[in-house]
Amino acid sequence: MKLSRLGEFGLIERIRRRAPGGRGVRIGIGDDAAWVSHGSGSSLITADLLIEGVHFDLKRTSLFALGYKSLAVNLSDIAAMGGTPAYAILSLGIPGNLDSKRIDEFYRGFNALAKQYDVALIGGDTNVAESIIISVCVIGHPPLRPVCRSGAKVGDDIYVTGTLGDSALGFKLLHKKVTSTNRHSIAQLLERHHKPTPRLAAGAVLARRHLATAMIDVSDGLLQDLGHICGASNTGAVIWNEQLPLSPAYRELAGKEGTVYALSGGEDYELLFCARPRHRKRIEKLKAFAQVKITRIGSCVSADRRITVLDSGGKPLALPIKGHDHFKK
Repeated sequence: MKLSRLGEFGLIERIRRRAPGGRGVRIGIGDDAAWVSHGSGSSLITADLLIEGVHFDLKRTSLFALGYKSLAVNLSDIAAMGGTPAYAILSLGIPGNLDSKRIDEFYRGFNALAKQYDVALIGGDTNVAESIIISVCVIGHPPLRPVCRSGAKVGDDIYVTGTLGDSALGFKLLHKKVTSTNRHSIAQLLERHHKPTPRLAAGAVLARRHLATAMIDVSDGLLQDLGHICGASNTGAVIWNEQLPLSPAYRELAGKEGTVYALSGGEDYELLFCARPRHRKRIEKLKAFAQVKITRIGSCVSADRRITVLDSGGKPLALPIKGHDHFKK
């Protein structure tokens, strides 16, 4: 079967089924990060790949922002497990004619975020390549029990941190002419696209207080990532379209697209999680500890109801569940 038909997640599942088990592997392929035990305790491990011409265009992003984002997306995976990042391994494929000062700029962006979260860059590799290829692995410390995608149950509430759709709308606006009336709002959206904030404080407090039953970061789009939770937990979901948290900049510039980017845009790197209804008051009080707004946007239902988005009148919206897939067009 061609990968364009199988898709990224079909490929991952194919690999997972054929991968041999390993000593100390407590959570393997299929979650935001792996969890492995070793002689001195246990660790969370995650990795990500960014390729020029696929994930980024150097005409539309700085090397500083690229370095920053390449670490941020990995820290977001650690956040989704409720962990604390500690070490990073960075490998680069670099064209031989690229000025070394530009690579210095990349490392400045990477190190700026690493310093903010006390992450040590401990090694990696470099090699020549036709375009820039970035491979980052982050190793972190888990909470007592990492939060997986598989713990949600029918009746659980569904929450998301921050706001949705900013990155995807910002990406779209990279290709449009900026006007003087909305320049500030566009700048805010582009900042969210180029320099996402990993929600480490929120993930840690949700895990340590045993509030999140399932969690994932929103990298491929709210509906697609929610589908991963529902698939792992054997539930469906109802999302209230009117409750989706949207930034003022998004509301100003989305226009007739409405919540499309919020539902399926991706690369917001917010945390999407489920929790028992009895914990609503505790979660409402978490803002100070989580350092970000948390919004209840729906609930888990039986798996046969799949995922439904309801409008303000309670009627289902005819929205295809779309999100990013590396192999499907």
